[in-house]
Amino acid sequence: MPPALPLSGWHFKLHEASPKQRLQALIDALRAARPQDDPELLRRAFAFSARLHQDQKRRSGEAFIVHPLEVAAILTDMRMDATGIAAALLHDAVEDTPATREDIEREFGPVVAHLVEGVTKIERIDFTREGAAQADNVRKMLLAMVDDIRVILIKLADRLHNMRTLQHLPEEKQRQIALETREIYAPLAHRLGMGKMRGELEDLAFAYLEPAAYQQVREAVESKRKPSQQFLDEVRERIAKLLTEAGINARVEGRIKRFYSIWQKLQRQNSGIDQVYDLLAVRIITPSVRDCYAALGVIHNSWHPVPGRFKDFIAVPRPNLYRSLHTTVVHESGQPFEAQIRTEEMHRMAEEGIAAHWKYKEGGAPSPDDERIAWLRRVLDWQQEMRDPAEFLSVLKVDLYPEAVYAFTPKGQVITLPREASTVDFAYAIHTEIGHHTIGAKVNGRIVPLRYRVQNGDRIEILTQAGHTPSRDWLAFVKTSRARQKIKHWLNAAERERAIEIGRRALEREARRYDVALKAFTEADYQRVGQESGLTKPEDVFANIGFGQLSARQVLGRLLPAGQSLPEPRDGGARPARRLLHPRDSSPILVRGFDDLMVYRARCCSPLHGEPIVGYITRGKGVAVHSEQCANVQNLLYQADRRIDVQWAAQPQSAQPVKLLLRTDDRAGLLTSITAVIADHGANIQNVGARTGEGQATIELVVSVSDMKQLERILAGLRKISGVHEALRLRRPAAAPPVAESAD
Repeated sequence: MPPALPLSGWHFKLHEASPKQRLQALIDALRAARPQDDPELLRRAFAFSARLHQDQKRRSGEAFIVHPLEVAAILTDMRMDATGIAAALLHDAVEDTPATREDIEREFGPVVAHLVEGVTKIERIDFTREGAAQADNVRKMLLAMVDDIRVILIKLADRLHNMRTLQHLPEEKQRQIALETREIYAPLAHRLGMGKMRGELEDLAFAYLEPAAYQQVREAVESKRKPSQQFLDEVRERIAKLLTEAGINARVEGRIKRFYSIWQKLQRQNSGIDQVYDLLAVRIITPSVRDCYAALGVIHNSWHPVPGRFKDFIAVPRPNLYRSLHTTVVHESGQPFEAQIRTEEMHRMAEEGIAAHWKYKEGGAPSPDDERIAWLRRVLDWQQEMRDPAEFLSVLKVDLYPEAVYAFTPKGQVITLPREASTVDFAYAIHTEIGHHTIGAKVNGRIVPLRYRVQNGDRIEILTQAGHTPSRDWLAFVKTSRARQKIKHWLNAAERERAIEIGRRALEREARRYDVALKAFTEADYQRVGQESGLTKPEDVFANIGFGQLSARQVLGRLLPAGQSLPEPRDGGARPARRLLHPRDSSPILVRGFDDLMVYRARCCSPLHGEPIVGYITRGKGVAVHSEQCANVQNLLYQADRRIDVQWAAQPQSAQPVKLLLRTDDRAGLLTSITAVIADHGANIQNVGARTGEGQATIELVVSVSDMKQLERILAGLRKISGVHEALRLRRPAAAPPVAESAD
């Protein structure tokens, strides 16, 4: 077992104290740091937790209640408020006892219950999968899945105490928890600027994961500790004297670099411990930024600085809010040491990060430094001053990754998705074939619709079935480009296969009609016909017939040898049966470049002669013609390969029913005026309906018109009638699935 690390914190002085004595120490510390908070909340939370855990023991043999008390003590060191400390005392209640969230809320209110529930969710996450990308996703997910930063801080404190007592667990469990700590929780503490906690978590994890390396570094440091401490004491005294002589009021501390940091530097530089310049460091903590730079001048005037070793993190802070001046100088003895110079506020931020802001500054206006650090603005929803504890409940919101959600596979892999992503997006993120065969999903053990929007921390199991295929409806709700691209690719491939089959059958029917034997034609014949139409493969010929871009009769004629034409058809030249599939269409619409295609007006917009139109090739039904203003045209834009040019013939041949909507005053004689205008323009009214209320009326009419010009004249005449506020043409709304076949 690795040697125990030195423990720090006022609460460890009470290590042998009773739980009640520890509770009193917590209350005393809370009163000192936050006198406005109610200590009674801590008493009630302790009593509730002690009752729930009264029969439970830790692996060390001590009462379980000691653990919540130690977690609360760590948070008290951070100046956490009474609500957060109470949640720390209760953080294992839902996970390890019969208590429920509702019990916590009933006793302590919704905020404490929310914090406990957040910690419980994190505790239920399986972090056993290894890998840098996995760890990074988990860290992001932890920050994104909670809406109160106190949840993360409670969990960090919980992990710190567990690491301090890790020696009581089996060796395999020690390594698992230590790895999780190093990969997930220590970097998370660093992200939040909590240098002190990060350092201790890293050192503790290092001791269990790399015991030989840990022992090597520890022995090297211990061998130098006595002379190093003497050196630091001498330098501290000298710096303090120099600063006093310069009129700078400051305190000077010394430190030896942490074991894990030393090890990382040795690995990066492939050098010995003697080449670690910042092994020894002094911290100069001043009242103001001006004093920081003045102290820097004193240091550089007293010792030679090492070139390239000066860093100004005051002018350019690190992303996690760290601010300090760093410089490395060489002592007369030849020993290099680092000087870190910062203000009291910077020092507190370097040690405690976000937790440092629990002790709110007086005054309230944000400083220019706060304004300069955009990351803090994304983390905290600051208010100017927090005197009332109730105000505290509305701040400290976390949304570091607002554009992403993080969910788990049943095996614990973290999948990153955009906000509003569905379970279908999740399926395709795992594997294309899983996406294609998806029939349903279970989220946290419960069956949900495929449209379900994935939430942070969801554990999702995709249900699949062999032979099941994607639905075009999925395109209406998937959010990821990967899922959309894969679905479209499959649909296009499936439509092509179907078109090939339809085209092959159509050609066979046409061959029987003209008594032509298709067996006589070779693949080279189909290749030749395809090349004449700009196609590359024989299958493209059948596909184009199926899509309606080529007619079976044209292809059959081109297959014949040069100079040979089709014989008379068996039916004597009667109209092909497939043209009778859509007898409703008598509109003179022409397809440019083709003379034997089925053409019909789409039912969704029923375009009128003269208005701009666009054609889309459907599966086996010919060309559906839409108005360019049709809402469904927007849903069809991605199918550019199925778009075809169409145009109106010279003259309309029949009238078309058009639905009109009028919003009018409710007055006598108005309907008579409306019907008169329509009759004057040569149109017939097929149907009329009206609704009235509060002096207003809504009138819907179905009118037969021959072309767009006639409709425009009718609408213009209706708008001139006194009392008519709006007159417009009604079309069908866009179809939910973006598909040409459903929009006709």
